[in-house]
Amino acid sequence: MYSSSSSSTSPQKFDVFLSFSGKDTRRTFISFLYQELVRMNIRTFKDDIELKSGRRISSDLLVAIESSKIALVVVSKNYPASPWCLQELETIMDVEKKGSLIVMPIFYNVKPAHVRRQIEKVAEQFKKHEERENHETVVTWRQALTNLASISGHCSRDWEDDSKLLNEITKRVSNMLLFSATPTSDGIIKDQFGIDAHMKELYPLLDLNSKEGLRVIGIWARGGNGRSALARFVYQKIYKQFQSHCFLENVKGIPHDCQMSNLKEEFLIRIQGEYSTMKTSGLIRARLMSQKVLLVANNVDKLEQLDALAEDFNCFGPGSIVIIATQDKQLLVAFGIKIVYEVECLRCCEVRQLFRQFGFRERDLYVGSELSSSISGTESS
Repeated sequence: MYSSSSSSTSPQKFDVFLSFSGKDTRRTFISFLYQELVRMNIRTFKDDIELKSGRRISSDLLVAIESSKIALVVVSKNYPASPWCLQELETIMDVEKKGSLIVMPIFYNVKPAHVRRQIEKVAEQFKKHEERENHETVVTWRQALTNLASISGHCSRDWEDDSKLLNEITKRVSNMLLFSATPTSDGIIKDQFGIDAHMKELYPLLDLNSKEGLRVIGIWARGGNGRSALARFVYQKIYKQFQSHCFLENVKGIPHDCQMSNLKEEFLIRIQGEYSTMKTSGLIRARLMSQKVLLVANNVDKLEQLDALAEDFNCFGPGSIVIIATQDKQLLVAFGIKIVYEVECLRCCEVRQLFRQFGFRERDLYVGSELSSSISGTESS
């Protein structure tokens, strides 16, 4: 679980920071939202200690906000009444101004217009703030709330039930994280070596939130480096959203005297380390039938290789994805793969940077085996 509180001692990078009124939503909407984010392996900060009036945000909480990529601000009926929530919001909006944080408002059982214009119940809540707090503080809080309400978000009143709203929120967060570039040392977010354009086109094909059957997708390019770099990048970006996952680095590099059955068995063992103790591949397949699995096979050049792997990936559970990267477009056609992303050539400098930044650690790629020079896999945590 990726929960933390304001008493934590070590800074930690998070994907999502949750800001909410515990009185309204901690045991209901926030509980389910947090659970779903964690299920999707999205590192989420949820503070379980609400400060009393008059206390300031701790340095640890400030670090959590500054080191997060996205802030989900759930504005409920009592959110504007809480000095603690408004302090937190003020900090969030300050960090957002620097360009290092994406903010998504969620209006839960409140009208966005009331929040933006600070009328009706919100007006009453701010009248009480004015009686207790200094004028400058209240003005700052008002501005932060107005700025928040001007950002495109979600309103619970637009949805039939919370489950559908939660699905939309987590889908949108997943999209944002997939496309988000890494902030540079000056805090400005820049495109990672031009790869974002490819990901924006490829991502809809992946349909990561699908809970239906297996999706098989081809990545095709004439050159090898650009294709391999993209295959690695995609794997690194999405593998945490799967229960089991495997990256086969160089399928065509398997020695010709190795039978395709060896490729198949090697994959079954490497797909998840704990399965290596199982005596038969049938037990492994039975386990994978109930799991969401990711397989990326790079540098495939023979139909026989696909046939061998298909005997196993056809048993993957709902929502599973298989990505086949090759320079032989006809191979994809022959195998019946209808979803194909054609890679326009990446510049040489972009390819080198991608391999340098997203290349796997040596122990992940080259595990002892007679096939270690040509096949690699990773273990699920």
